[in-house]
Amino acid sequence: MTKKTMDEFFKKQPFIDNILKGIGQIMLQENRWTGLLFLIGIFIGSWEGGVAVLLSTAAGTLTAMKLKYDLSEINAGLYGFSAALVGVALSFIFQTTLLIWIIIILGGALAAVIQHFFIQKKIPVFTFPFIIITWVCVFVLHHFTQIPPSEMISATAEPADYDDFLTCTNAFGEVIFQGGILSGIIFFVAVFISSPAAALYGFAGAVLGAYLSHMNGEPIEKIHMGLFGFNAVLSAIVFSGFKKKNGLWVLIAVAITVAIDDLLVDHNTLNEVGGVLTFPFVLGTCITLLIQKLFKKRRTE
Repeated sequence: MTKKTMDEFFKKQPFIDNILKGIGQIMLQENRWTGLLFLIGIFIGSWEGGVAVLLSTAAGTLTAMKLKYDLSEINAGLYGFSAALVGVALSFIFQTTLLIWIIIILGGALAAVIQHFFIQKKIPVFTFPFIIITWVCVFVLHHFTQIPPSEMISATAEPADYDDFLTCTNAFGEVIFQGGILSGIIFFVAVFISSPAAALYGFAGAVLGAYLSHMNGEPIEKIHMGLFGFNAVLSAIVFSGFKKKNGLWVLIAVAITVAIDDLLVDHNTLNEVGGVLTFPFVLGTCITLLIQKLFKKRRTE
């Protein structure tokens, strides 16, 4: 099947295109092929996760369409990525009972509504809608239901030799709650085919995140699993580019993000609501954007 044939297919099936782009936007890539590879990587890790991502992303995209949000924003996948993360997070944390499936769909729809609010206000919040919805759902479900944890979250990770390359690809995998080596490599490749600069800066962010966390005394096993690198990957991708100054902003963003990440994890601040998720990335990136804005303002004065 040629690229032209595929492009024609997606023109005729814009809803599928929007879903795939929404999944791709998890790592800020408006690319259907990136989204498709992400989806494949998630299915490799767990069929429940794959189905959950499809359902929640479809719910978020459909909600945006029914509420007549800006078509260019829908086509770019902006109402899919937070919804997608809600789906994969809840299917990762809990056993997928009927209630969890219902919440995954409702959470995906709500993520689109919250995302739209911030888009309208022109406030860059990235994955914040996903974070808020997941924190609330985890807190309520833990306190008011007896739904057991999923097999994935209760499974003990197998010990493995420390490997710098796999530590970095694992960080890519953990962005979408995937601990498997293959999924992490697929996610890196998925970003690379969309934006080589984003993928390579993300890789560098994972290296720096792992190094800083190691210097801070974080457990080497968790660093190797990518648990202290995935927020750094996302922050690096935001500021990636081909100019020299991009490297400086990536460095600043990753350093701030890792500092926030380590601080929150060390004090078990958010364990009751499901952990830090991508909050260090959101806060670290917003702080860096503020510094960037102040720097530009000072230069123009």
